[in-house]
Amino acid sequence: MNNWLLEVENVYAGYVQDLNILQGINFRIAPGELVAVIGPNGAGKSTLAKTIFGLLNPNQGKIIFKGENIAGLKSNQIVRRGMCYVPQIANVFASLSVEENLEMGAFIRNGSLQSLKDTIYTMFPRLAERRRQRAGTLSGGERQMLAMGRALMLDPDLLLLDEPSAALSPILVNSVFEQIKAINQTGKSIVLVEQNAKKALLMANRGYVLESGKDRFEGTGEQLLKDPKVGELYLGLAYKK
Repeated sequence: MNNWLLEVENVYAGYVQDLNILQGINFRIAPGELVAVIGPNGAGKSTLAKTIFGLLNPNQGKIIFKGENIAGLKSNQIVRRGMCYVPQIANVFASLSVEENLEMGAFIRNGSLQSLKDTIYTMFPRLAERRRQRAGTLSGGERQMLAMGRALMLDPDLLLLDEPSAALSPILVNSVFEQIKAINQTGKSIVLVEQNAKKALLMANRGYVLESGKDRFEGTGEQLLKDPKVGELYLGLAYKK
């Protein structure tokens, strides 16, 4: 496939100079795809998302987004090119209302935001019910929905989700995953960095398994779920020989 929306090519990156967490990562996503990134703790999953979004500068390699090498650009420059990122924590403005959070998400847009807000409220009815409520008083699942809704206010081509199910109850996890699937079905490309590997792969078009900063396995969600090595090492599955 040569019409990739995003291509990460041989990227090395880390938080400390000369100490790379990512060790030559290769990663791709096509328009409209939902691609899961799974792996053990410390594998580099969140580091990959932060590097793609410009929160970390790669020490080596290319990050090609819509045909342009964005490696080294700042996050605000990347947002203007059509990419948004939802971090795992501190992803809403707690003192602002739900509606004010959504409006903050559209900071680079001019003109009326009402149609955009209406779209988000249709997608997330719970947010519509709580539009006047302070974000800090929402449940964990509601905050995650608000964080995704705020990112969608910019109508991005690519949405990076970093551990959206972290610290949520099983019921809320199911609800958040349903919303992620619904967002993808509107045509949005989604990179889903996720600790809940089975659920992520069941929903994903394709997936990558990271280990020690390298992309060790790649395939469709179904292929990775059925791969005995992936199952034993990362999914907690036992396979009969």
